[in-house]
Amino acid sequence: MIFWSIALLFLAALFLGVDIIVRRMYTYESPSPSRTPADYGIPCEKVAIPAAKGGRLAGWWIPAKEDAPTLILVHGWSRNAQRMMPYIRALHPQGYNLLAFDARNHGDSSPHPRPTVYSFAEDVLAAVHFVQQEKPQAAARLGVIGLSIGGGGAINAAALDENIACVVAVGAVAHPVWTMLPEFRKRGVPEGVARAIFKFLEWRYGLNFERIAPVNNIAAARAHFLLIHGENDETIPLEHGKRMYATAPAGQAQLWVVPGKGHSNCHTHPDFWPRVTAFLQEHCPPEN
Repeated sequence: MIFWSIALLFLAALFLGVDIIVRRMYTYESPSPSRTPADYGIPCEKVAIPAAKGGRLAGWWIPAKEDAPTLILVHGWSRNAQRMMPYIRALHPQGYNLLAFDARNHGDSSPHPRPTVYSFAEDVLAAVHFVQQEKPQAAARLGVIGLSIGGGGAINAAALDENIACVVAVGAVAHPVWTMLPEFRKRGVPEGVARAIFKFLEWRYGLNFERIAPVNNIAAARAHFLLIHGENDETIPLEHGKRMYATAPAGQAQLWVVPGKGHSNCHTHPDFWPRVTAFLQEHCPPEN
C-alpha cells in the first residue's frame, strides 16, 4: 500500500512538473493592438465576433465595396491583429473587404486555456460565419491569409469549410509535434522523452496532434493554396512547407520558397506582393 501511495505521489508530481514546464515554454504576452488601420487613413469598424466555446474575438472590419470578396487575416503566436497591418495596407487599395482579428487568448479577445493550431482554425471559422451572417454580400468569395500558426489554422479551416476559396499561408505550421520537438531538443530533452511528454499532453488535455495537424488535413480542402515559406526560417523550418505542399491536392497548391528570408519577414521580399496579388486575382478576384 505504501509503495503504491508513493508511486501515485511520484506520478502526480511528474505530471505537475510536465504541466509547469510546458506552460513556461509556451507562455507569452499578447497586449492590445497599439495602432489601428485608422491610424493609416484606412476606415475600419471595431467588431466583436462570437467564437467557439462561448468565446469572443475582437476584430476590425475594413470595408471596400459591399459585394467585393473578403479576405480574413490571421496573425501568429503571441501577436495580435496589428501584426497584419502590412497586409491591410497592401490589400485594402486592391478593393478587398478585410477582416482582421485577435485570436482567442491574444490581444483583446477572450481567454483560451490552451491555444492550438485547431483553436486558431475555430477562430477562422468563427470569422467566416460572422461575415456570412453580418456582411452576406461580402461572403460570396472568401479567402484567408494566415501567418505561422495562423497559417496552419487557415489550412485546417479550409479543410472544414468549403466556402473558403483560397488560402495564403506564410510560414505555416504543418504539425504541432514537428514544431514542439525542436524546442525540447534545444533544452536537452531526449526525443523519446519528448514524445512521451506529447502523449501525456494528448491524454491530459484531450488533444490528438495527428488529427489537428494541417499537413494531415490539407488534402480534404477544396481551396487553392499559396504556401510561402522563408528559406532561412528557423522557427518553423522549411520542411513544414515542403511536406504540406507534397500532401496538398494535385493542382491546388503552389509553394514559393522565399530566398534569404526567415519566419517573419517574407512580406519584405520584392516579389512577395506581386505573387500574392497574382494568386488572389486568379482565385478570389476583387472584380467580377
